[in-house]
Amino acid sequence: MISVTDVYHVVTATVPLYVAMILAYISVRWWKIFTPEQCSGINKFVAKFSIPLLSFQILSENNPYKMNLRLILSDFLQKLLAFVALTVITRITTKGGLDFVITGLSVSILPNTLILGIPLLKAMYGPEAAELLSQIVALQSLIWYNLLLFLYEFNAAKSAASVSPSSEAEATEDLEATQESQPKEEVEEARTRSTSPRKIKTTLILLTVGRKLLGNPNTHATIIGLVWACIRFRWEVKLPAIVDESIKILASGGLGMAMFSLGLFMASRTSMIACGSRMTLIAMGLKFIGGPFLMAAASLAIGMRRTQLRVAIVQAALPQGIVPFVFAKEYNIHPDILSTG
Repeated sequence: MISVTDVYHVVTATVPLYVAMILAYISVRWWKIFTPEQCSGINKFVAKFSIPLLSFQILSENNPYKMNLRLILSDFLQKLLAFVALTVITRITTKGGLDFVITGLSVSILPNTLILGIPLLKAMYGPEAAELLSQIVALQSLIWYNLLLFLYEFNAAKSAASVSPSSEAEATEDLEATQESQPKEEVEEARTRSTSPRKIKTTLILLTVGRKLLGNPNTHATIIGLVWACIRFRWEVKLPAIVDESIKILASGGLGMAMFSLGLFMASRTSMIACGSRMTLIAMGLKFIGGPFLMAAASLAIGMRRTQLRVAIVQAALPQGIVPFVFAKEYNIHPDILSTG
C-alpha cells in the first residue's frame, strides 16, 4: 500500500516542474515578457544543451553491466510493435505520413519515467521497481531519443528533397560526370549496379541525415555517456568533482527549462488544448491504452512475470515525457499534440 510519505515524495518530484510551466505560461500570456523569437531560442537551448547533458548524466549513472535482459527485449519489442502498427494505420488511412508516425511514437511509447515514474513505482513496488525504471530511462536516452532524432531528420530531409524536384536530376548529372572521369572498366562496373534517381535520392537523404546526427550534441552526449559508464563501473572511477558538479547544475535545470519551454508554447496558443478535443482523445487512447497494451503483449512474449511485468505495464501508462515535446517544437512536427500530451 502507498503511504502518505510516498505520495509526498511523488508530489515533491512533480510539482516543481509544473511550477516552471505555469510561470512560463503567465510570463507570456499576462506579463508579455518574452517574444516568439526568444521563446524559440529557449527551446533551442534546451534541445541542444540541457537535454544532451541530462542524457549524459543519466547514462553515466546507469550500470551497463547489470541491465535486465528481459526488460531490454520487451522494451525493444514494444517500440517495434508500435512503429509497425502506426505505419500500417498511416498507410490504410493515407493521412499524415512519417510525421504522424513520429508523433504517435512520441505520445505512446516515451513515458515520463524519470521524474514521475521512479518515485511512483518505487512507492508501489519497492526498490526493485526504481532500479528497473532507471534502466528504462537509460534506454530512452541512449536508443529511443536518438532514433526519434533520426526520424525527425529523415522527415526533414525528405520534405526538403520533395520541395526541390531538380535534386534528382542534379544528383544524376553529378554521378555521370564522376563516371566520365573514371576508366572505362570502372564505369561499366558501376553501371551494372542500380543507379536509379530514386536510389540516388535516398542515398543523398541518408547522407544528409547522417551528417546532421553527427553534428547533434545529443548524439555525442549519449555515446560519451555510455563509454564513461562502461569505464566507471568497470574500474570504479569517478569524474573530477568540478566536472561532475558542472554537469549536474546544467543537467538538473534541463527538465525545468523543458517545462518552461512547454509553458511558453502553450501561452502562444489560443487554447491550452492546442490540438483540439478529437486529437486529444486519440492521443490519450494511444498513451493510456495502446502503449500499455503493447508493453503487456511484449513483456508476456518475452517471459516477464510478477513485479517485473507490473512495472513494465504501469510505466508504459505514465504520462508522456517532456523531451519529445522539445524535439517536436525544434523540428516543428505537431508540437501542439505533444504539448497537450
